[in-house]
Amino acid sequence: MLTTLKTVYTDTRAGDLAWALGREPLPALATLDLELSGATVQLRLLGASHQVLLEEERGGSCSETVACIPGSSTPLPLGVSKRVGEWEYEFAACVETLSRGQFAGRAQELLALVAEHPHGLAGVFPGIPHAFTAMLAQRHEGSVMWRTWHAYPQDGQLVATRTRVGVRMPAPL
Repeated sequence: MLTTLKTVYTDTRAGDLAWALGREPLPALATLDLELSGATVQLRLLGASHQVLLEEERGGSCSETVACIPGSSTPLPLGVSKRVGEWEYEFAACVETLSRGQFAGRAQELLALVAEHPHGLAGVFPGIPHAFTAMLAQRHEGSVMWRTWHAYPQDGQLVATRTRVGVRMPAPL
């Protein structure tokens, strides 16, 4: 699903993004509710940022926020791996700096991919070419996974994140 966000694009930077696990739901500009084989996932666009809320039918929940959070002391990490209840949570992020032409091409490619996907949500900012936040979720082999992209055209930067949440596997005997 592709939507135009009803907000002004603020001149944030990739370096302003922070990561948080376990935050309460924040006001969203657009949401997409998904049922993924026993898991309820809500993708939430928060302007130039995102939040994912996950509820598993067997119990347990997870909330991931990547946003410009005033006063946050947790910058965007390159990677996180931790236990959340009975789940294993894995997060990875990278920042790409692209030329103007590369950035425009990559932005169009990502927006087309997400807009046409049944589990995708993308929000574009009015009047700012290639400024967007996009999200895509799926279920695969007992895990729920999502990818996100945050575009900062003024700097030619694209922040990509990848998350996997799955049931913790017992150690082999």
